[in-house]
Amino acid sequence: MKRVVVTGFGAISPIGFTAKENWDSLMASRSGVRLVTLFDTSKFPVRIAGEITGYQPEKYFQTKDLKKIDRFIQFSLVAAEEACKQSGLDLAHEDRERFGTCIGVGIGGMGEIQANSLEVMSRGHRRISPFFIPQVIGNLAAGQVSIKYGLKGPNTCITTACSSSAHAVGESARLIQRGDVDVMFAGGAEAVLCELGMAGFIALRALSERNDEPQRASRPFDKDRDGFVMGEGSAVLILEEYEHAKKRGATIFAELVGYALNSDAFHITAPSPEGEGGARCMKLALKDAKINPEDIDYINAHGTSTPIGDIQETMAVKKVFGASAKNLAVSSTKSMTGHLLGAAGALEAMYCVQALQAQVAPPTINLENPSPECDLNYVPNEPQPRKIKYALSNSFGFGGTNASVIFKKFE
Repeated sequence: MKRVVVTGFGAISPIGFTAKENWDSLMASRSGVRLVTLFDTSKFPVRIAGEITGYQPEKYFQTKDLKKIDRFIQFSLVAAEEACKQSGLDLAHEDRERFGTCIGVGIGGMGEIQANSLEVMSRGHRRISPFFIPQVIGNLAAGQVSIKYGLKGPNTCITTACSSSAHAVGESARLIQRGDVDVMFAGGAEAVLCELGMAGFIALRALSERNDEPQRASRPFDKDRDGFVMGEGSAVLILEEYEHAKKRGATIFAELVGYALNSDAFHITAPSPEGEGGARCMKLALKDAKINPEDIDYINAHGTSTPIGDIQETMAVKKVFGASAKNLAVSSTKSMTGHLLGAAGALEAMYCVQALQAQVAPPTINLENPSPECDLNYVPNEPQPRKIKYALSNSFGFGGTNASVIFKKFE
């Protein structure tokens, strides 16, 4: 089985336009949740989100190209460019038939779907652009990255709700492990901050309504949490076969050593009782990595700030790690970014890689009064320097889909 290493990463999120800006915000315990400016929320019970403010697409793309790429695709291209540059890959001298891309997307171009639905109903079908469909379908994030860099290997998209990009990272690693490719651009993208998207989650009664204190709204594991906060953005990791990376003298940031996926087979939105499905998924990832539970030092939790989910994930961690659970650092960076839905897993996988590099566990902010059932070390409010050899990232999605990915410090 071939080894898989991380040689580059890039991100754009509510807390930063680059991977470094993201990490600096985590270390400063800085929230990216704010009042929504993309549309009028005055008639909505929820008026906050992890919106990427100050984003100017014309700085990244020509005007003619913006007509063809939805916001989520733009974000994926921004993140991929940073990741590619950091990796030092000289694509002109590589066999790009052995390079691929897999970018997970939970929903796709909902904003354009909303706008074009209104247009066709009010002004007729002739008003719809021929670029409408390529703008909004989920696989065009990977497709546009593949086209930009001439990646002629796998070109695919995984859509598994909030686990989408964690699955994209894990499945990309498996392609490398079995020798199908040498390099994968793996990640996720999401941008569904529009009236329709927000209304849908409001109807589910899933969102925080802490409109008067946006930066304190996402509060995983806290007894006053009242739902998650929608976010948007993208993260892309360059996954590379170890010998290929070694041969070209690449900087290696971490090794991906474990991955698992499974199903709760229980409910369309609620986790299985006592986090049974998530626990099994973590156990499978540990088995894949060939390590013991006590080897894990840090967990980037799914931790969405929902009343049920945070308790169930805590129970799952205790079920898997037993007595060693008390030695773990477990944090939810969604407390700062909000929930990036299909892009969350890749962003949080990147944070695990950065945590291994810095030997620091990012914090869970707004953790002021932990729920009685939530009694682990959630790295409250400030980062914790600590020895981290193995870091695990959890992502759980609607439909009962789960993913766990494990990274090891490269030495």
